[in-house]
Amino acid sequence: MLAHNVFFTLFDSSPEAIQAMIDQCHKYLKDHPGVVFFAAGDLAEDLARPVNDRMFHVALHVIFDTRENHDAYQTVPAHLEFIENNKAKWKQVRVFDSNC
Repeated sequence: MLAHNVFFTLFDSSPEAIQAMIDQCHKYLKDHPGVVFFAAGDLAEDLARPVNDRMFHVALHVIFDTRENHDAYQTVPAHLEFIENNKAKWKQVRVFDSNC
């Protein structure tokens, strides 16, 4: 399996903008072949230990059953549409891919 974790820092950090980005993740990125787990949510404000990275507003977590399904996901129209519709809202995007 492959874990695809994306952390979005938004220009607009209002609760409404954060929820709108979470909704966009669910709309465009949820139902793709090979997805065994999907979640999108906001920063857990109450977890502020020194080791916690808190430099994001929205976290996307997608686990794929194979590397091939992850690679295919990168080029599907819904994923590309998500990027096109939302990239202007992103101050920073960090992607962490790992085998699991």
